[in-house]
Amino acid sequence: MEKCDLLIKNAVVMTDYETVEYGMDIAVSDGRITAVAKSDAREFCAEKTISGEEKLFMPGLIDSHMHTGQQLLKGLVLDAKPIIWTRVMLPFESTLTPEKMKLSAQAAALEMIKSGTTAFIDAGSYYMDAAAEVYEKSGLRGCLSYSTMDEDGLPESIAMDAAQAVTETDRLYEGWNGKGNLKVYYSLRALNSCSHELTELAAGHARERGAMLQAHMNEYQGEVDGIIKRENMRPYEFLEKMGVLSDRFLGAHSLILSETEKELIKKRGVKLCHCPFSNCGKAVPDTPDLAERGIIPGFGTDGAAHGGLSLWNEMRIFRSLMNIYHGVPNRNPKVMPAELLFRMLWEGGAAAVDEAGQCGKIAEGCKADFVSIYLDAGRLIPSGNLLHTMFECAESGDVRDMVVGGKVLMENREVQTLDEEKIRFEMKEYMKRM
Repeated sequence: MEKCDLLIKNAVVMTDYETVEYGMDIAVSDGRITAVAKSDAREFCAEKTISGEEKLFMPGLIDSHMHTGQQLLKGLVLDAKPIIWTRVMLPFESTLTPEKMKLSAQAAALEMIKSGTTAFIDAGSYYMDAAAEVYEKSGLRGCLSYSTMDEDGLPESIAMDAAQAVTETDRLYEGWNGKGNLKVYYSLRALNSCSHELTELAAGHARERGAMLQAHMNEYQGEVDGIIKRENMRPYEFLEKMGVLSDRFLGAHSLILSETEKELIKKRGVKLCHCPFSNCGKAVPDTPDLAERGIIPGFGTDGAAHGGLSLWNEMRIFRSLMNIYHGVPNRNPKVMPAELLFRMLWEGGAAAVDEAGQCGKIAEGCKADFVSIYLDAGRLIPSGNLLHTMFECAESGDVRDMVVGGKVLMENREVQTLDEEKIRFEMKEYMKRM
């Protein structure tokens, strides 16, 4: 009899973006999956066992781009007059405090756990130590950044020069990188808001530490035009000139890409992600073309200010957008099949969180990051193709269990690592004070 720390017994298992197996056991030890086997093939002796009856276990969802610092803006962005960044988001972030960031991180962590998101990338904000404390306790796999800008005219509370901006990320890195399931990424908030000095410093410090560097890229036509005007070249061309592009760079959004930029992304192994609900008001990416080139973007929610933190919603929105924009004109209803969308979520997401080959699948040797879906929910039965039904019909409320790094973060909808009742109470008290 084989020993293990955790055993999932007799479950349906979606091992990757295209495979569903029935009657399976998943054994976990020391934070990794040690076996994925037919339930009658091997015997295990586990310290803890979770029944897989009426459940499908699948890799945890990966949010490749979100904003902890905007969690308290939920409901205040939709239909707001442009430009939202300068009129709403930037003024709000300039009023953040450690207390607000702690509350934001608690609310975000709770929402992610309840909706099945096991790993995420925060795009950068302020008072990130307060957020890091919450995320470490939550057990989620998180990549955190400090908001890095040095443009003129920023609110006094967040204004800084290039050296100070990068020093803040250095401090965050030294304090939190490798602590629990956390990593620290360097960032360029947006190229328009960063000087040449800041771009070079952030890239250099990331390179010295072997850390990832992320930036908002090619999100708005005005942003792209601004870089062309300033640098006489497009954003990715500018970063190539600066020696910034590599397989350690993550370009969030990356909607409006030229042929040259696509070639640079492919050549340098740059990681990408799309944020469908947020992006709908900006531009439609040519993702089918990217996929044909072997470039597999991840999915991001862009934070609670843009539609919450449900990746289930994001995937379905994206499928609809791709069908109407790319599929219908070319009479191709399978322009972005469900398998490719799950591949983006898991393979693209794993690359974005710097865990390529380690997360995004349920296989021996991989990190034990997975969730369960309750199959007896009315919306999920009957099903002629369970993989397709998961894509079309599963929702956040169907998530029952969550395991990250072999640790159970949620069991039967009960969060184990955070005080859900206390967090909900504190959020309600905050709303009363608004």
